[in-house]
Amino acid sequence: MVSPLLCKPSTSSPLTLNLHHGSSSPSSTPSNSSSSPACLLSPLTLPLHSPLNDGLLRFSSSTSPTLLNRKRPARINIPTPSLSFPTAVVDGSFNEVEFQGDGYFVYCKRGKRAAMEDRYSALVNLLGDSKQAFFGVFDGHGGGKAAEFVANNLDRNIMKEVMSRCEEEIIEAVKDGYLSTDAKFLKEDLSGGTCSVTAMIRNGNLVVSNAGDCRAVLSRGGVAEVLTDDHRPSRKDERDRIENQGGYVDCCNGIWRIQGSLAVSRAFADRHLKQWVVAEPETTLLRITPECEFLILASDGLWDKVSIQEAVDVVRPSSIGVDKSESISACKRLVDLSVTRGSIDDISVMVILLAHFLP
Repeated sequence: MVSPLLCKPSTSSPLTLNLHHGSSSPSSTPSNSSSSPACLLSPLTLPLHSPLNDGLLRFSSSTSPTLLNRKRPARINIPTPSLSFPTAVVDGSFNEVEFQGDGYFVYCKRGKRAAMEDRYSALVNLLGDSKQAFFGVFDGHGGGKAAEFVANNLDRNIMKEVMSRCEEEIIEAVKDGYLSTDAKFLKEDLSGGTCSVTAMIRNGNLVVSNAGDCRAVLSRGGVAEVLTDDHRPSRKDERDRIENQGGYVDCCNGIWRIQGSLAVSRAFADRHLKQWVVAEPETTLLRITPECEFLILASDGLWDKVSIQEAVDVVRPSSIGVDKSESISACKRLVDLSVTRGSIDDISVMVILLAHFLP
């Protein structure tokens, strides 16, 4: 069994670890039986819960009791970045990934492509507060590099903006976090692009943003409420924006595309279409109340085949009952429903139990 916790070597320190906050039980299903070493903390490594500029927790290596007479070495700060798929997914080694965390569940399945292009991100206990969290689902196209980059950087870039502004500017902070992540990716020698949907929970508020056709759906007392609007060239306002900037949009075989190419009008990267394909998100801000039961974040591989109310109806019985661990099974049922209806796309579904984050 290979954990979806990603261990990557650092160019700055051999002690850099990518870790998930909180207790959880990861599992993934590789297409072969090989496994990788587990990513473990030393028993002498303790979490330090302190507010930092990047909004993340850090870890410091402590000295052994037998070395107290020696000069204490300089503290080593190790940031805790997003949780995303193992790098093996990029070469198609993983067909499925499932993860159960504190207050959320994820299930992802590769479609007919040679490699999984979806990624996800989940951070809980932000600033040591169990009621603050950040989640994201990223649907890559043209390869998985852009989705990988955004999953590993968007959360911290948004948190940096949020921490430097007042609460009333949170929507603008999220937008700047999206745009700065896009700009940083474009400096890399990488191709492809990715759509995104994110949810930040902070001070009892739910901040949902999207760029592209990933979608967020809220269950409010069992009634599905879509919180995002897909960015497609078929939207009149998006088509007008593109044409006003010198681009063109046409419909071929029922699918609207920009420059005869991309079927989404907003996304990260896509450098060859950057003049028209922007990463600026649209954001919805609402207060979490007891009627807000759960939030579904999913890639278009789900929404192209499953309606928003169907999705809520499938998830709700296992998300408001006593045994909420069954929510991972509900995620799988949603994916299977989409597949049986003909989806050949990568499908990623994340369910967030909002009662877990009520202040």
